[in-house]
Amino acid sequence: MSIYDKKAQELVEKAAEALKKIEEVKAPEWAEFVKTGPAKERMPIEKDWWYVRAASVLRKVYLNGPIGVSRLRVKYGSKKNRGVRPEKFYKGSGNILRKILQQLEKAELIKQNEGKKGRIVTDKGKSFLDKIK
Repeated sequence: MSIYDKKAQELVEKAAEALKKIEEVKAPEWAEFVKTGPAKERMPIEKDWWYVRAASVLRKVYLNGPIGVSRLRVKYGSKKNRGVRPEKFYKGSGNILRKILQQLEKAELIKQNEGKKGRIVTDKGKSFLDKIK
């Protein structure tokens, strides 16, 4: 089975559990206090949101690679509630995505693409996601 045969939410949840076991991927100290973007009012409620986001980013890189921080910021952005004024779209946090991409690179699940900008999934990353049941 490949990544395309599985439901996205189930795959991300199971991949997050598997990523917790990888030494290179871990939430920084500031992760429990930070918002995930300027459109958010509070930080995430879940304690393990970093691993869920990392699994989601890994899936996005697999599906849309080569992809960089800028396009990922758009994918993880949202509309901001501005009170009486109309809602406006804001991009997600680039720092969070950059740190996650760096950690996934250290774990050798993704790599920099030669030639074209962005990151792509390595063979190890493909097998990691394909093995998740």
